[in-house]
Amino acid sequence: MTIHLRVIAMLYVTNIMISDKKNTWKNSKLTGHIGALITVVCWGCSFIASKVLMEGACMTPVEVYVYRFFLAYLMMLVFTFRELRSKSWTDELQMALCGICSGTLYFLMENYALMYTSTGNVSLISSVSPIFIAILLAIIYKTRMRLGEMIGSVVAFAGVALVIMSESISKGLGMEIHPIGDILALSCAFSWAVYSIAIKRLIPLYNTLFLTRKLFFYGLVTSLPLLLIQKEPLHIGILFDFSHPIFLLNLLFLAVMCSSMAYLLWNESMKIIGPLATNNYLYFQPPVTMFAGCLLLGETIYPFGYVGCALVLLGLVVADKMKK
Repeated sequence: MTIHLRVIAMLYVTNIMISDKKNTWKNSKLTGHIGALITVVCWGCSFIASKVLMEGACMTPVEVYVYRFFLAYLMMLVFTFRELRSKSWTDELQMALCGICSGTLYFLMENYALMYTSTGNVSLISSVSPIFIAILLAIIYKTRMRLGEMIGSVVAFAGVALVIMSESISKGLGMEIHPIGDILALSCAFSWAVYSIAIKRLIPLYNTLFLTRKLFFYGLVTSLPLLLIQKEPLHIGILFDFSHPIFLLNLLFLAVMCSSMAYLLWNESMKIIGPLATNNYLYFQPPVTMFAGCLLLGETIYPFGYVGCALVLLGLVVADKMKK
């Protein structure tokens, strides 16, 4: 009898230790950093997948966005169908704000900005969202940005600028200014910052799956009218042309990896390491796109591009390690 009690006690203690380790791993800062990094890698590659659909399948930017998030919403619904409403109308409205800012406004302003200015300008200007987030945190939550975060952000932003303008610098070309497109890109960065701040209060209150599904729902609801009124015909039929599976595969990549998984990891990372530290990883997006373009599309990487990547990495390390 004593032996059995000892065995049971040992099993109980072991179970507690394993549970503690799981919880420690789940809530550790390393987990948050890894989640943010994986997300940015997916988002950095998403530009290429979207380009395949828009140029190869002739889809409009609105089509790509709606199809992508509709599939992602269905996947989220499978896991959270028992819980449909939030705890209060205040939370529901805040979720709607997050869905509109992180979905409809962000992607549409980004796509329309590309019509008026260069891809480099859009990538560079939209990457300033961590700066907007720091400002909004200071205004709303009365937080103070650490010196290391400020230095790290500046260094990382300089790295992003070098990555984006590496070709222009190598060829002796300058960066052109196009007011309409550049303002849209800046608005895009601000929209993402609003989402990052608005979701900060909701993250501790709700399951990440449920919260992500809500974002997709409100993003879809506000973008469907734009799809219905567009003059171009819908190209959904090409997704079922299995003689060209590349289009369906690229859409699935956008829906599964860049939407469902990426947003889940991103929201979980913001819960663990905070919105500012998580969003600093957005500086990694242009370097990821640069390397993906080289590997998948055969695009050239210029020397300043490598220097820029090193600065981005240095900036993230400085922001994380300098505590004062």
